[in-house]
Amino acid sequence: MSTAHEITSPRETGPDRPAPPARLEPFTPVGIPRPWAADPYSEALATGRGPLFLRRTDGWLMPLEVERWCATADTADMVVLDHCEGAVLDVGCGPGRLVAELAARGRPALGVDVSEAAVARTVRLGGQALRRSVFEPLPGEGRWDTALLIDGNIGIGGDPSVLLRRMSQLLNQEGLLIVETVPDGDVDERVTVHVVHLAAGTHGTAGPHFPWARLGTPPLLRLATRAGWRPERQWTAGGRSFVALRNRSDLSRSSTAEPPNSAAVISSQRDRNPSPDTVVAER
Repeated sequence: MSTAHEITSPRETGPDRPAPPARLEPFTPVGIPRPWAADPYSEALATGRGPLFLRRTDGWLMPLEVERWCATADTADMVVLDHCEGAVLDVGCGPGRLVAELAARGRPALGVDVSEAAVARTVRLGGQALRRSVFEPLPGEGRWDTALLIDGNIGIGGDPSVLLRRMSQLLNQEGLLIVETVPDGDVDERVTVHVVHLAAGTHGTAGPHFPWARLGTPPLLRLATRAGWRPERQWTAGGRSFVALRNRSDLSRSSTAEPPNSAAVISSQRDRNPSPDTVVAER
């Protein structure tokens, strides 16, 4: 049985804290499936294993590390979490290993994900999670201390510049953003992909197409600097690459953060969604 529980915002709004931006009202086309929210991704999270891939329109396949995502936080994850400050927002939290580890540490944390299966698994692990696109209204906007874009989630929406702007709205004015980048240096691509499950001996299953992006560290730093972020640190761990950015942006915290191609990301997410200030929990 599931119930709804209030989320406590990370900070109270005061004279030195900006009020949350106006509610976003993204265009929601009827009948467009939700990427990451339907099979085969949900099936993979249910079993905790793949093989799962992102397939580009030219047929190129990028493996998705479902087994690692569904495991407990590893050594590289722990380094990321050690860098976190205050209340943490994990954007695209997936099956919730980072949110669960933060909860175990007693750190206030919230995961957001468009996948119902991901949110349910996060809650089962003991974390708080909300089924929502990052481009929709979220609790505590403008007051989070740290935000995470891990496991390639800088690709959400297909336009990293727009996503970086949205993250600046979610964080407080000195907030920290930690981004995982592609280890292969200068990778900077905008692509259309879909999630596919390619089990041996089958034709596989596929989800809907959606825009995605892949960024190495140098391209991310160039975009972030232009967007007003201050690069603070970069490191590698476990063969993975990470960048910490400090929010110094003067960009408006208005409700204009919806990317041009975000329809595929945010479509059809309002059915069975909690209200903006609730999280799904089981007991």
